[in-house]
Amino acid sequence: MGGLDAARFAPPQSFSWEGLIQRARAMAARPYEAEREAPGANRIDYDAAGKLTYGPAEALAGTVRLLPVSRYAPVPVRLNLIRNGQARRLLSAKGLFAGGRDAAPAGFRLLNPGAEGDWLSFLGATYFRSAGAQNQYGISARGVAVDTALEGGEEFPRFTEFWIETAGDAHVRIHALINGPSLSGAMRIDSTHGPAGVIQDVTAAFAMRRDIRRLGIAPASSMFWYDQDAAARGPDWRPEIHDSDGLAIVAANGEHLWRPLRNPRHARTNAFAATNPRGFGLMQRDRRFADYQDDGAFYDRRPNLWVEPLGDWGPGAVMLYEFPTDSETTDNIAAFWVSDEPMRAGGYHEWRYRLHWTSHDPSVGSGAHLVDQWNGAGGIPGGAAQEGTRKLVFDFEGDSLIGLDRASGVEAVTNLPPAAVVTQAAYPVVGAERRWRVVLDVRTAAIAQREFRLFLRRNGAALSETIIAPMQ
Repeated sequence: MGGLDAARFAPPQSFSWEGLIQRARAMAARPYEAEREAPGANRIDYDAAGKLTYGPAEALAGTVRLLPVSRYAPVPVRLNLIRNGQARRLLSAKGLFAGGRDAAPAGFRLLNPGAEGDWLSFLGATYFRSAGAQNQYGISARGVAVDTALEGGEEFPRFTEFWIETAGDAHVRIHALINGPSLSGAMRIDSTHGPAGVIQDVTAAFAMRRDIRRLGIAPASSMFWYDQDAAARGPDWRPEIHDSDGLAIVAANGEHLWRPLRNPRHARTNAFAATNPRGFGLMQRDRRFADYQDDGAFYDRRPNLWVEPLGDWGPGAVMLYEFPTDSETTDNIAAFWVSDEPMRAGGYHEWRYRLHWTSHDPSVGSGAHLVDQWNGAGGIPGGAAQEGTRKLVFDFEGDSLIGLDRASGVEAVTNLPPAAVVTQAAYPVVGAERRWRVVLDVRTAAIAQREFRLFLRRNGAALSETIIAPMQ
């Protein structure tokens, strides 16, 4: 296989998706047994893991390179290669790490053609990520989320075994077994790398070992430290630092929602009703280098992660969890879909969806969308600040605004209480044909809600997506 010594592998065995599901369901019927950490894994820090990962090394199946256990991913995984429906387990990883070193594998990555970097990586718990269309990692996907943001703590099931089948440099089919205290599961992830990014067709099947209060489907983890809000910047000199800047949802009825991300003072959870949504995901809309001025991390190149549900998901909600961070090294954002159906012990459920890792924003429709926002002291610009008020500014852009002017009857619609709105205006930005600006002066003491809705309307029809703006 892949030119490697056959002695590295166990004898071939037949493999099927149906058989993997049966195995996961059988596991869920037994008491949970945790996987053990590899001896010495905690002594492998970031630098030591890098020395094992990057450098000349032999690859499996031509494009698969192993990732070692470390203090960040201390539990080894079992790996199998599939060819012609036959699976062979890797028995020895000796010599497969950089410099011919030896280590226990905790995951793997898929190399780009020519072995210049990689485009897909699986490492730790049920995390995986893609470098997208601009060859830059950022946001991570997860196989499943269990009890995120609930009292008592989150549970982190693990990928325990993988079956990898490559079909050229840009196509790989991965099967995985998942195990955790509350569930066992199987995933099938068919990944294709193209000029527009990476598309993954996913089937996720879960058997419940016990009742689960909150089961997150198609979860994603990201980082948001601050954006153009100067008050949140702190000591860092860069204008913005985030992997994603908003949660987008396209509802079953075609309504487009945009919830800007925040680095909150306290952890908070939002739920947005979404029965059979057309799509949802964490987006990085700011795509200009000048927005970040970072020539090392390249936040302007970080991929979007768009979830396209397939089939009937039924009633449920997209949930957003945000908690405080004071650095760019902590993923403080999570988003996922939760079914209204209770997840009971002994139950079994399947979901199908498509993941899009792209620099294109699939959430933008025919209407205008939010492109910039600012806030500051209320009152007349350049004059004295109006005590007790804040000025909120939102810029929309889109073809639906072309040809419209101040006499066209465009209005900003919000659900703010009338007593909270001091002034409100919507008008075209001079010199920008497709851009309109909404300016609100609001009395913060008169607003009890944590967030409000805002969109542009003309003659009773929406011209823009609906912004769900947090009050912070």
